[in-house]
Amino acid sequence: MGEQVNVLVVGQGGREFAIARKLQASPRVKQVYCAPGNVGMTTIGVQPVDIAETDFTNLIRFAKEHQVIWTFVGPEDCLVDGIIDDFQAAGLQAFGPTARAAQLEGSKEYALNFMNSYGVPTAQHASYRDQASAIAHVDQFGFPVVIKENGLAGGKGVVIAPDKTTAVQTIKEMFSQGQSRLVLEECLQGPEYSMFVLLSDDQYRILPMAQDHKRAFDGDQGPNTGGMGAYSPLPQLDPADRQAMIDQVVVPTVHGLVAGNYHYHGILYIGLILTQDGPKVIEYNVRLGDPETQVILPRLRTDLFDLVDAALSDRPLPEVVVSDTACLGVVLAAKGYPTDPQHNQPLGELPRVPDIDLDYANVSGDLADLRGAGGRLLMVLAQADNLQVAHDRVYDYLARLNEPECFYRHDIGAKAGLN
Repeated sequence: MGEQVNVLVVGQGGREFAIARKLQASPRVKQVYCAPGNVGMTTIGVQPVDIAETDFTNLIRFAKEHQVIWTFVGPEDCLVDGIIDDFQAAGLQAFGPTARAAQLEGSKEYALNFMNSYGVPTAQHASYRDQASAIAHVDQFGFPVVIKENGLAGGKGVVIAPDKTTAVQTIKEMFSQGQSRLVLEECLQGPEYSMFVLLSDDQYRILPMAQDHKRAFDGDQGPNTGGMGAYSPLPQLDPADRQAMIDQVVVPTVHGLVAGNYHYHGILYIGLILTQDGPKVIEYNVRLGDPETQVILPRLRTDLFDLVDAALSDRPLPEVVVSDTACLGVVLAAKGYPTDPQHNQPLGELPRVPDIDLDYANVSGDLADLRGAGGRLLMVLAQADNLQVAHDRVYDYLARLNEPECFYRHDIGAKAGLN
């Protein structure tokens, strides 16, 4: 097995909590550090480190001083800003794409040009650098029309405008808020799926799939969020459709990354819609998703440390072995999220019960007297032999909480036939 080693996770949310938990469980790992982490991470033996995720200089210093064998970067903004390039320049290994490759998430226009170049199916689209031209051409995409901010928006920079009046108003608002360009797309119809691919140049492995719930409220109502809950596996997804996603989307994407000399060593998220014409890509993300990570990693039997270590060393990637168990998670969010989330609401000491995991995210204080720190506060998760049992355990737990300044969706998993 070799001696145990230290690893560092960069980030502080529920995604990083799940990554750190999985790495800490590896027999190869002595200690997982997480910078900056959150107060809940002590519950899983992970050590938070008081260094901002944007402070690359001190993160590098910490990694050297604590004999960190490699660093797993969670958030997209760090990747777009070049954290991998800085670590590599310092002689350190870090898992994630370079700044050049991270443009696949950092710029919607860049990603669409990449898809066009390598034959990856996506929506009809065009990008516009001024308000007048966007409004002049909005009719050509039909309604509803998808309007996207070009840059990073934390999963919230997308508006589906049902009619021209709403579309024009949205375009004006986005440009008035400082956007330098917008992307307009046809609105694809069909179920959405999240596919995660672990890449090591021309090698890849498909991780368990999940379905996210982006809208804030029940019935897919309200504004887009970073994600209000997720579940895995996907009983409604036909194996033939999953294979079509791999053949028609993953294979040409990996070909493009190799042909374009991206030397991609990290995770690529592919957001898909299964249309009547086959799978089409909504977007790329250059990292694991939140909240999908929290429900796919518990199902991963392959040691995550071994997968990442092999990828960074350009060794053959281990096969991905997935558990038959199901996992479902529901986000507890601050009232007002995502537009104006409340802060500092008292959460108290959350009960610990069997068969329920809590993946902490935006919380402060200490475990005996937690407070909310805005946005998505934590995720309540359960694993079980089937999704319905996992679903019932999560909602039974949530029903026992008394958190009037928070909210959650009551229909996570409905598209899998859960009730």
